[in-house]
Amino acid sequence: MKNALKSLQSQLLGDLYHDDLMRSIYATDASVYRKLPLAVAFPKNEEDIKLLISFAKKNNTSLIPRTAGTSLAGQCVGEGIVVDVSRHFTSIISINEQEKTVTVQPGVVRDALNSYLKPYGLFFGPNTSTSNRCMIGGMVGNNSSGTTSIQYGVTRDKVIEMHTILSDGSDVVFTELSSEAFKDKTKLDTLEGKIYKSIYSELASETVQDQIKKEFPNPEIHRRNTGYAVDELIKTNVFSDSDANFNMCKLLSGSEGTLAFTTQITLKLDTLPPTESIMVAAHFNSIADCLKSVENVMQHNLHTCEMMDKTILDLTKHNKTQQENRQFIQGDPEAILMCEVRGNSVEDAKNQAEALVKSITKQGLSYANPLLIGSAINKAVELRKAGLGLLGNMIGDKKTVACIEDTAVALPDLANYIEAFSALMKSYNQNAVYYAHAGAGELHLRPILNLKKKEDVVLFRKITTDVAKLVKQYNGSMSGEHGDGIVRAEFIPLMIGAANYEIVKRIKATFDADNIFNPGKIVDAYAMDENLRYQADRVEPEIETLLDFSQSQGILRAAEKCNGSGDCRKLPEFGGTMCPSYRATRNEKDTTRARANALREFLTNSDKANKFDHQELKQVFDLCLSCKACSSECPSSVDVASLKAEFLYQYQKENGVSLRTKLFAYNNQLNQLGSVFPKLTNFMFSNGITASLLKKSFGIAEKRNLPLISSKSLSKSFQKLQNKEVNKKYVKTVYLFNDEFTNFLDTPIGIDAIYLLQQLNYKVLLINHEESGRTFLSKGLLKQAQKVATKNVEIFKDLITENTPLIGIEPSAILTFKDEYIKLVEDTVSADKIAKNTFLIEAFLQQEIALGNISASQFTKEAKTIKFHGHCHQKAQDNQLSSFTILNLPENYKVTIIPSGCCGMAGSFGYEKEHYEVSMQIGEQTLFPAVRKASKETIIAANGTSCRHQIKDGTQREAMHPVSILRNALL
Repeated sequence: MKNALKSLQSQLLGDLYHDDLMRSIYATDASVYRKLPLAVAFPKNEEDIKLLISFAKKNNTSLIPRTAGTSLAGQCVGEGIVVDVSRHFTSIISINEQEKTVTVQPGVVRDALNSYLKPYGLFFGPNTSTSNRCMIGGMVGNNSSGTTSIQYGVTRDKVIEMHTILSDGSDVVFTELSSEAFKDKTKLDTLEGKIYKSIYSELASETVQDQIKKEFPNPEIHRRNTGYAVDELIKTNVFSDSDANFNMCKLLSGSEGTLAFTTQITLKLDTLPPTESIMVAAHFNSIADCLKSVENVMQHNLHTCEMMDKTILDLTKHNKTQQENRQFIQGDPEAILMCEVRGNSVEDAKNQAEALVKSITKQGLSYANPLLIGSAINKAVELRKAGLGLLGNMIGDKKTVACIEDTAVALPDLANYIEAFSALMKSYNQNAVYYAHAGAGELHLRPILNLKKKEDVVLFRKITTDVAKLVKQYNGSMSGEHGDGIVRAEFIPLMIGAANYEIVKRIKATFDADNIFNPGKIVDAYAMDENLRYQADRVEPEIETLLDFSQSQGILRAAEKCNGSGDCRKLPEFGGTMCPSYRATRNEKDTTRARANALREFLTNSDKANKFDHQELKQVFDLCLSCKACSSECPSSVDVASLKAEFLYQYQKENGVSLRTKLFAYNNQLNQLGSVFPKLTNFMFSNGITASLLKKSFGIAEKRNLPLISSKSLSKSFQKLQNKEVNKKYVKTVYLFNDEFTNFLDTPIGIDAIYLLQQLNYKVLLINHEESGRTFLSKGLLKQAQKVATKNVEIFKDLITENTPLIGIEPSAILTFKDEYIKLVEDTVSADKIAKNTFLIEAFLQQEIALGNISASQFTKEAKTIKFHGHCHQKAQDNQLSSFTILNLPENYKVTIIPSGCCGMAGSFGYEKEHYEVSMQIGEQTLFPAVRKASKETIIAANGTSCRHQIKDGTQREAMHPVSILRNALL
């Protein structure tokens, strides 16, 4: 087979990989399943797909179509060739404003499509929670819906036309057909004709149609995605007196790529929703009262109707970031129903909201109905999301498992169904947690199971089976919006009846006689309790690490926290920082998810004594910038920077440390040497000939400017600054951490910080201490980092208190005290105490402003405009709003934060010649254009030394540290 794959690889215009790394990365999606694929293909055009189809038929294998790979039911998992269209099939082909349609390729991201459509006053309605990375092809395959489906319908309602390649390699366009046109299709002597003929013969009988109507989920449930949608086809004029034309797209939507390979999709669009919105957050003392209210509120023209229960609410009670979002909550409700109305004017929205409240009040089941407007709506939505994220972010082997999370029933059955559902869950000692698209009759619930244990795998099947039977009693849909996949396909015969299931099987056989398209999904299903990510009752690998991963119960479980949700595939235009390298390359290999999955695979399955000693792991971690965005932005808080540091340490044990790695890691010692003769050092670094020689010798990018040494270190300059102090009563005494970057490279910034603090009436102390260890950490020299951290904790443990805090200028250096030191040192008690009283200088100043110790009256009234770029570690571990706050202190300073993600430099990363292009690509996404767009009078601010160097190299603009800007603003 390897020779056959190599031959295929040579024929494709796109790429094909069959190495262990790529296969392991694509072995999972966002489900509990794992299947190692034969290969991974990235077709460049339709001809590539035809070659793949031909190869699959000839070699008795299969094709598993994939876009973002966020499927919860295992739709993207298989043993054949995973065909990833997210790299090349990403074009928006055309838009028809008059007809309100758009034609796209399957790899177009849903939110990117809506950004494109916004100037036309149009949008694509279905909006999954993954909308900033999920793609149209996946949404069609899954028949996705989302929170606004009660207003705009599901994906199946929007698909007008699909360009496909059938299993024989023929190109077929499926679109709307009159009954006459349908008959003409049945006369074709092609596979297309055979398909139409088969559909007619299967569904023409009234007996069969009655059987479908009887057994399929209640048509009142608009979120029903069980099996193939033959119940939709019989509603057309081909099979009834209906006026509706036949469209095979109804069948293909929700077919999970099992019938044909789609290359182009035409969608029906909606006019942008009304601009003014109000949310009524109805509070209830019981779940039952909340659910009894759903039918009533749905008589109104709601845009969303979502429910969250006390469990979700309670999870956010002690979360600092959620305190502000909880302000609308009154009392201690058992459930809240979030009902949103929209209007084209404030008055219109207000009238709708008042009518809704009147209706709720009349029913008498709620005890409070606060109205939320503007940002308050977003806060409520974020609160719900945060609760769900906290629910899913469990430490250890017990996890919330997707299997029964997608059930939907008709609204009149909702209250009774959930009562029965709760009783069933109680019988399994499972606490029901209610978060629901209530207006759609859909309940999302996951049992908490440890699928590494055989008894829980047994429970996994039992719970799913019993819930399937219960759903059938209510004529509901087992798969509302997440699809059948592997986890629910086994239950399709139960859900639609055995005779209807045979019809579904025959349709599949007609479309795909050789079963090459995504086998094991919908028909002839894989067993739902096999091919799981983890082998049940396995012997857990014992892996010793230098960093302390005990908070996650070890490094393997830290990697296993990744559930595959794919948040790391979010594009730059949708905010955040994660994941910089993926944003540059758009390769799955460069996501947080891929790194966690690859590490899990090799740590679990490697036979080597040192399980880290794999070239594949070096490859997958290579483009990780250690920005730490994943530690805060990933819903499961997968900290890949720590995983990478440990990997490098373990890998280098076996493979040694390169000279360049040592050069960057021991940068502080080299700068110290250079500072003895700074003029000579700087001449060597800036002279074209010597600088070029140095760069070539050490693998540094030729286009980079080497950082210059300050004429005098901060430690030497401090003596002079101390002598200038006057005796006065200080507000507070602070210890300034003299980090290695400020000490030798950015001394003027250190001087500015000390001067600023002194003038604001703070006593500044500088003592002899070690460097931060950041460069050792970034290069995996953990023994050296541990030594530094241990010494610093010993030095500061009796000095740093609430009244004498430790503050730092360079985010990457000072924040080691709050993060890595706790994982490195034995004296964790002292490390914790120091961490609690350690602040980035902007955070300290912000706190002092809030206490009234610093005021605008101490600064100039001169007007200035500032654009600020925050350091990645600040964004992940602190808050860039502190920088924003202090820069806004002078009353006529106008400050905006550049929504820039990572700058792309990331310490030594951007200096390394093989990373230079990616580094600059990252900068070009948002940061460089924003800086170039700023007028010459606008001050560019950045608090990271790497960020300032990247801005200089990328835009030729000098960026200032916020403390320098404030120092200059002092009266």
